[in-house]
Amino acid sequence: MDKLNFEALEQIPIPEGLEERLSKKIDEWEQQSRPKKRSKVRYYAVAASVALVFGIGIGHHFLRDNSVNLAEKDTFQDPVVAQQEAERALNLLAHNLNRGISHLEKVKVLTEKSEK
Repeated sequence: MDKLNFEALEQIPIPEGLEERLSKKIDEWEQQSRPKKRSKVRYYAVAASVALVFGIGIGHHFLRDNSVNLAEKDTFQDPVVAQQEAERALNLLAHNLNRGISHLEKVKVLTEKSEK
């Protein structure tokens, strides 16, 4: 049993049609596994779409609230304070945009992996 005797293995008769049956079975397995991969891609695509719509909705909500607040407030009298507030708002926007983009990149990587 320690050594494999290839000559003895070659002497074992192979049933007729075995190769065709194995090929059919392998094809069936491949067809069964493909829809699962596609359904995962669909779930990732749906999740990415929901995240994008949610992000746009949240962004719109904050922008709308900020515009209402700016209309209620007087303009800044001090240009230095106005510049600081503008920089703060732009930094907040950039931070949120970068977070959203990083989430989309993760989804893209997962989608590419599942497609492979």
